Amino acid sequence: MAEAITDQHVAVILRVFVRRCDPMLVRLRDDGEPVEVDPEDLLAGSSIGPADPDVDRSIVDKVKSVVASIKRPGMKGWSQLPIDERVDWWISRVGRFTSLLASVTGLAGVWGDRLPLQDMLGSASQGLLLCAIASERGVDDIGVKVRLLGSVLFDRDIDMETARGKGDAAADEEMVAKLTDGDDAPVEEVEEPVKGKRFGVKAGFKWLWRQARILFSITGELEKRPQGRFYHKAVGMLPVVGMAGDYLGERSALKRAAKRGSKWLTQQGIQ
Repeated sequence: MAEAITDQHVAVILRVFVRRCDPMLVRLRDDGEPVEVDPEDLLAGSSIGPADPDVDRSIVDKVKSVVASIKRPGMKGWSQLPIDERVDWWISRVGRFTSLLASVTGLAGVWGDRLPLQDMLGSASQGLLLCAIASERGVDDIGVKVRLLGSVLFDRDIDMETARGKGDAAADEEMVAKLTDGDDAPVEEVEEPVKGKRFGVKAGFKWLWRQARILFSITGELEKRPQGRFYHKAVGMLPVVGMAGDYLGERSALKRAAKRGSKWLTQQGIQ
């Protein structure tokens, strides 16, 4: 009979997981995109200026309207947006980044049968999103984030003292290495943005896989995570269209994780 997985075991895994999410969230927020664009500055730098009498002001106003409607972290007014709108942005951003990667496990052959790859990658995806949602609500306390992930992903009510641990990141890393039989690679910095170059799929999968490997020692808990609907699983078992079913299932599961996470934070009095 397998030994029961304790809250202490889960907490140390999640502390390492949460710490490694921070640089990725920064990368996903930025991704080489401009923080703010002023249409007047664009016109001033062109062959016509904003004060040019031949310029149709309605065009300038339309450009301003379009630019103003594009909201993303770092832009003016982002923090004033309703929390639901900010969460929706993250669901879309993280979903595009991770759901496809988590759904390709059907191509893994024998490894897909031997390891719970989709649950590992899907849990890593949902954990990243939950960290983003917590950050949008101003949560910096690693203990709160660990409790959040423990509740939503594993249906565990981890007490705050256990969740925070002793605050020794190096000891947590060492413990994770032991729990994973030394299989977990040391943390690597997320690649720095390169001007004009977007974050690639290869680098994204490498990071997600490293996060998934952290969760390997608690694989018995991973099936508790929010899942897609039953019909997504049914489609996922079919040849040819199976990957599409898995992808839609992961997208659905990500939204359910976000909903549960937002509800948990609200219940803790975190708005």
